[in-house]
Amino acid sequence: MATYTECLTKLCSKAKLDRDRGFNDLQSLIHQCSEEQISEIQNELQKLLENEEGSWENRHGGLSGARCLFEEGKVEIEEDNTCIDGGNPFAFIVIGIAMHLLDDEEFRVRIAAGELLGVLCKAIGAEVYDRCKNQMLDGIRSNLERHGLDEDSTECQNAEPESIMYGSPATSSRLIEKRSLNTSQILHDTAGWRNLETYMKGLQSVILGCGNNFNAYVDQELLDLIFEALSHTNRFVRETGYYVCSALVTCGAKDGSESYSETMLTEENSIYRHGNTFAEYLGKGLADNWSQVRMAGSVATRQFLNSLPSDGIRQKFYPILIPRMCLNRYYVAEGVRIYSQETWKKITKGEGKLLVENYIDDVVNYYVESTDSDNHAVREAACACISELGSKIDSTVVRPHVTRLLETLLICFNDDSWPVRDAACIACGHFVLCFPEESKSSLPALYPLFFNNLQDNIPSVRQGAAVAISNIVKAYEIAEHEVVFSKIKEGFEKIKDQKATSEKYAAIDKTPATYGVVKQLRDNDMDLHTNQTMYSCGSLAPKMGRGGGCMDHQFRKPSEPWELADGCVHLMAELSHIPSVTGPVGKLIPAMANACSTKDYTHYHNFLETICKQLPNLAKGLGKRPFKMYLELFLDYIFEALDSEIALTSAAASQCLIELCDYLGPGIVRGRVEQYNNMYIKRFDAIPGIPHS
Repeated sequence: MATYTECLTKLCSKAKLDRDRGFNDLQSLIHQCSEEQISEIQNELQKLLENEEGSWENRHGGLSGARCLFEEGKVEIEEDNTCIDGGNPFAFIVIGIAMHLLDDEEFRVRIAAGELLGVLCKAIGAEVYDRCKNQMLDGIRSNLERHGLDEDSTECQNAEPESIMYGSPATSSRLIEKRSLNTSQILHDTAGWRNLETYMKGLQSVILGCGNNFNAYVDQELLDLIFEALSHTNRFVRETGYYVCSALVTCGAKDGSESYSETMLTEENSIYRHGNTFAEYLGKGLADNWSQVRMAGSVATRQFLNSLPSDGIRQKFYPILIPRMCLNRYYVAEGVRIYSQETWKKITKGEGKLLVENYIDDVVNYYVESTDSDNHAVREAACACISELGSKIDSTVVRPHVTRLLETLLICFNDDSWPVRDAACIACGHFVLCFPEESKSSLPALYPLFFNNLQDNIPSVRQGAAVAISNIVKAYEIAEHEVVFSKIKEGFEKIKDQKATSEKYAAIDKTPATYGVVKQLRDNDMDLHTNQTMYSCGSLAPKMGRGGGCMDHQFRKPSEPWELADGCVHLMAELSHIPSVTGPVGKLIPAMANACSTKDYTHYHNFLETICKQLPNLAKGLGKRPFKMYLELFLDYIFEALDSEIALTSAAASQCLIELCDYLGPGIVRGRVEQYNNMYIKRFDAIPGIPHS
């Protein structure tokens, strides 16, 4: 067991790992120490804290050690809290020093000081907040706004990356040089804001330490400061503000409050009294353009709803929160998406579908509004949610909104971002299937969009289009089938026009791209290089409007014949599972096989890979007996793919034969291969995973 001297030495180490070990060792040690030894530890910690000439590590170690003593209950606390006024010298001194170090030049010391004050609030009481209240609120208030750039620009030259992240006045001088025309905007969007973030983290610690006792301190002055932070132009400030908000809303929760009436709750719970304003700001956080802020808003929202005692009282805030919580279940940032899904389960308790139906007007309005967001990730999530309305919600509830939702999806179909186009395509397919009569008038506008996606440059978009078009075939009669099957026939026939020297990204500049954004070759027109969209690698393209992005119309290359044929293969596999059209699908299989005979182009292996992946699906859709008629048409191409130097193509061919053997029987497939060309048998038998009799 380490001595307390060794623990304190580790607490003051320059290495974070040693400081953490020192804290853990001290936690274990103090439970075995006598009162005299505890007193010695307090004296040593006091020396560290009072030595202003020492390094920041010493001050940080003193704060951490004091926090450990108070957390473990090793400092005697008088019931009348006289320690605050000097009754306990160590507690009295620690409170004063922690308040002083809230303005320390080192951000880690400032954070440790705030954490210690939070522990003191828990150990001693909310009276500690009484003492530091004015300093904390003034610190937040004075740092909320930056007054010009001159005072910061000098400090920028010696900035450390950590200090920028944690709220030092320093910012990167290189950032200023690179964006001198927009320095003000960049500082507002990304730079640290003096000690604001650490003061707010300190306030968060104090609130959590006070618990329910902080409820009495929730006044308009405090709320105005927090709400101002939630609307701040700087995303780090907003993020921290929402975490402070998540701590604040918990202080109103009390055990046994389930039996409270709304009148009693209003009188005793200051958070509920301001609930409408909280809900409004939480709604903004749930819809923030930056994923980190959206995550913090999601945390605060869950805490807010959990702090309310009953579902009946929560319903007052559902019109604002339900649509935003629902959309975030599909948000592309994984942390936000998973956390929102968990929140949805906990808050709705299995009644989510009913809640969406009850607030359908608010939900639809927010979804439509979100499709116009500057953030492509939000637009993609909105399309996915609209699709969910069509497939999961009671049709009688959604029917009055179908026309508006389809119009919205039609706009998204032409989005600059391919994931949005893909999501809009799939959503339209669901709506056509669920509301065929209401959607029929939109078919003339939908067909060109579906077919454009069927030949899109992105493989997953082509697959999504195939699923959507198959829904049209399910929803309508033969008249609509003809349009689809004629397009498939056209796709397979036109592949013979494929140029031999195709390039996947023709007309795209081959030089390294800025922030991963591809550049199209074009004339050196100055208008193309000034006042253009700013891209950021620090978020999900928060500055990308609907007219910009790495796959917008300016960067999208024209579709090639092989891409349309590739999309048609996916579509054939989807259509084969619709009983009413298996006959027409079977008639087009020879055309699909014939499309494989056009080989002299760069991406032939991609087309072969798709053929191999979809043949088993096609077989399962048509049935064993009908498909056996066409198996031999593809054997040459399957074994050609098997011998491909492209690993993915070869693997797809192996998997194709394995799945066909599982479905048709290994003996049947082997017999057909041997009958067609016995030279293929050796390679067939060498495929691992195929059972041999």
